[in-house]
Amino acid sequence: MNTVLIIDDDKELCALIKHSVLSENIEADCCNTGKEGLMKLKEKDYQLVILDVMMPGMDGFETLEEIRKESSLPILMFTSKNDSVSKVRGLRAGADDYLTKPFDMDELIARIISLIRRYTRFNQSEGTPQQLDFDGLRIDIDNRTIITVNGTFELPPKEFDVLLFLVKYQGKILTKQKIYEEVWGEEYCYDDSNIMAIISRLRKKLEENPGHPKYIQTIKGIGYRFNKEV
Repeated sequence: MNTVLIIDDDKELCALIKHSVLSENIEADCCNTGKEGLMKLKEKDYQLVILDVMMPGMDGFETLEEIRKESSLPILMFTSKNDSVSKVRGLRAGADDYLTKPFDMDELIARIISLIRRYTRFNQSEGTPQQLDFDGLRIDIDNRTIITVNGTFELPPKEFDVLLFLVKYQGKILTKQKIYEEVWGEEYCYDDSNIMAIISRLRKKLEENPGHPKYIQTIKGIGYRFNKEV
C-alpha cells in the first residue's frame, strides 16, 4: 500500500485527508511541524509528501529545501488563494505540484494518485536498465538519474517526466499546453509557472551554460524543443 506524509499544522484538515485517501487504498501519516515531518521521513518510506506553506517555526519552504537535500520524492504544496509568489517560489525550490486552499477533496485525491503513479512507475526496475545517450548527457530511465558535465542528479518526478517527454519528441516543437496536458494529465489552465520553473531547474542541472541552453531550447511564444543536433 502506498503511503503519503502530510505536513500541515491544521489538524482537522490532516485528519480529513487521511480519511479520504483510505478510500483509494492509500495510507497517510500526519505531522504538524516541519521538523516533525523531516524526522518521519528518516524513519519510514513514503511515496508522496503533502506540505503546507504556512506553518509556525520551520515553514513549508524551509521544510521543502531540507527534503530536497536528501530526497526526490514528489511534493505537493498547499498555498493560499491568489498567492502566485508562493507558487512560483515553491516550484523553483523543487515542489512538483501545488494546490490552493480551499480546495476540492476530489481534486486533491486525483493529484495524489497522479503523482504517486508517476513516481512508482519510474522507480520500478524491469529487466535491463534503459539509458539514453546524447552529446554530454546520459539519461538512466530506470533510476531517474542524469549524468551531465555538472554531475549526477536524481530528478524529482515532474522534472524527469518533462525531460523524458521532450526527449521522446526530440527535434519537435512542443507547446506549453501540450507539455502540461501530457505531464500533468489535466486540462491546461494558461498558468505557465509550473513549466517555466521546471525547465529552469532542469537547465541548471543539464546545461554547462543555462543562459545559452544546448539541450532544451526555448521557442519564443510557443514552447520548447529538445535539440535534434545533440
